[in-house]
Amino acid sequence: MRLNRRVIDQTDSPIGAAYALADRRDPGLPLLDCAQAALQHPPASSVRDHVVAVAADAHGADYVELQGLPRLRTAFAKDLCGDYQGHVHHDQILVTAGCNQAFCLAISALAAAGDEVIIALPYYFNHDMWLRIEGLVPRYLEPGPDLLPTTAAAEKLIGPRTRAIVLVTPGNPTGLTVPADTIADFYRLAQRHGIALVLDETYRSYRGSVAPAHNLFADRRWPATLVSLHSFSKDLAIPGYRVGAVVAAPALVREAMKVLDCVAICAPRIGQEAAWAGLTRAGDWRRARTRELVDKHALFTAVMADSPGGFELLASGGFFGWIRHPFTDRATDDVVRDLAVKQGVLVIPGTAFLPDDRQTMRVSFANLANDEFPGLAARLAAAGRSGRSDVNR
Repeated sequence: MRLNRRVIDQTDSPIGAAYALADRRDPGLPLLDCAQAALQHPPASSVRDHVVAVAADAHGADYVELQGLPRLRTAFAKDLCGDYQGHVHHDQILVTAGCNQAFCLAISALAAAGDEVIIALPYYFNHDMWLRIEGLVPRYLEPGPDLLPTTAAAEKLIGPRTRAIVLVTPGNPTGLTVPADTIADFYRLAQRHGIALVLDETYRSYRGSVAPAHNLFADRRWPATLVSLHSFSKDLAIPGYRVGAVVAAPALVREAMKVLDCVAICAPRIGQEAAWAGLTRAGDWRRARTRELVDKHALFTAVMADSPGGFELLASGGFFGWIRHPFTDRATDDVVRDLAVKQGVLVIPGTAFLPDDRQTMRVSFANLANDEFPGLAARLAAAGRSGRSDVNR
């Protein structure tokens, strides 16, 4: 049999590759896992208790409505209206099996093979992979010196087959939050050209601010332009339950549901029940976890302030730090391998998020315990010394 060339041409999961490296390290070397973004604490007890009750219920394994559990969509609409001070209705929400699926469904509803999608660099690797698997043409939006995208650069990429502009905020991998004014500028740009603005807002709770991430939902015309993607994994520490959402015009939701019906029928019930319990019963817990992550960010930026080992912090926020390594004559994949094998530090190479090698890598600092940050800096410093010695030899 013959396999799909579009799939064959994509790389295997960078996350899987990172954990394969962990197996090659000295077993006596404690692992600092800065690879996959996953909170290290369990869900709130109220969420766990509700999941247990659902699992024990005779109908706890039943299908749910294709669009999602009605009470979850209602609760999430209320949550969004409060956080964004805007207007979102439950009919504008499609519950999905994670935010990755939300992106795939939305893009499949927006664009056909040969169409173009503008995607800001550095991109989230699964976004770029899905565009290519679908036969779409990614048009890469280079950031400004501050690593933030600009509408002036984006407008130059818009052509007759452009269907959407994709932004991730706070960024994955950079951690940078796109300012609300900049998001509004992109919204107006998309409006003028009759294309979609797709915002992946997975990390919206971790901006270090209680102000709305943007004001687009206050404009009642938002469904004509905005597609907002969300995840409950990080907010509620339930990544394995796989639950996210598309927030968009009912017309787009309807088309995305056709794709969902083919690949999953509906998002898993147990994840939706967990998300509902988190939204309605774990408010104080969510706020406490957000404060903890803000504190972790402060610790991370403090230990990186002196660029240990020559590893320079370029940007940070949300869950991530975006770092430039000091070895201009070494491939980033090799540097990342040595960090894992020789120092026991797992990170993701920047080549997973870019079309070329720019000496960068993503550090998921949210994975670390507070007392592990000094150790991270020490191991980076050791890697810097060791790497230069290897080059000199």
